[in-house]
Amino acid sequence: MQLSRPTVSRLLQYAKDEGFVQIEILDPFEDTLKLEETLAQRYHLKKVIITYAHSTDEYNILQNLGYKTANYLQSIVKDGDLIGVGFGKTIYSVATQLTDTPLNHVKIVQLKGGESHSSITNYSHEVMSLFSQAFHGEAEILPLPVIFDYQEIKELVMKDRHIQYIMNQGKKSNIAVFTVGSVHEESMLFHLNYFSQDEIAFFKKEAVGDIFSRFITASGEIANPEINRRTIGIDLDELKEKKDTILVAGGSRKVPAIHGALVGGYANTLIIDAHSAKELLQRF
Repeated sequence: MQLSRPTVSRLLQYAKDEGFVQIEILDPFEDTLKLEETLAQRYHLKKVIITYAHSTDEYNILQNLGYKTANYLQSIVKDGDLIGVGFGKTIYSVATQLTDTPLNHVKIVQLKGGESHSSITNYSHEVMSLFSQAFHGEAEILPLPVIFDYQEIKELVMKDRHIQYIMNQGKKSNIAVFTVGSVHEESMLFHLNYFSQDEIAFFKKEAVGDIFSRFITASGEIANPEINRRTIGIDLDELKEKKDTILVAGGSRKVPAIHGALVGGYANTLIIDAHSAKELLQRF
């Protein structure tokens, strides 16, 4: 428009003085606090922690979730606690960001089977090792696959005295830290050689995701009772009895599973990224 800078400056000042132009700073952290309060009320949670992520990139979200969760855990864990953990990329991100927190008589308990015949890592060993190192605790590892081909084999294995001890430790744990899996093609659980193609197709149609490899519907119910009976790990109803059940998850693909988990009442604490938190709120 061939206007000089001083002219543009005077026009802008005139526009502000007359009220045509207003400058407003939107504080993302203030918005986050409101989101936390709203989600806590909607889902009847005792605590919501929202991480501020500048993008929806998976690595960025995982790093922020891991950092916030690690800090929160180190603020609540005390001597004598039993911490039950799941595994996967999200919980591994938490584990890598834990700092040295020397405590007495802390135990880290694996809440589901972790062995796999796939070359894809599920981070179960790394998670147990890093959590144990951070809290100077003893690790109780569940040396089994998470899904058996037959219910009869699972029931036979569950009679083992050592396995029963570890499962009981999981039931006694007062803190549980876990994530949810999605039912998208990229889901880690679909690539660990546990399911047939027909079973995967069923879950994609009927389920929204999984908690400790137990697939749930949008209402938080078990999606497939038969496969659930073949699954090694904590029963979902047992999560409701724990003092702190901390669900750590983020990313658009996980929002349906997060909603199902919260509607089912399986978590009383949610740690989530801001983008996913806003999507979650749109479900009401």
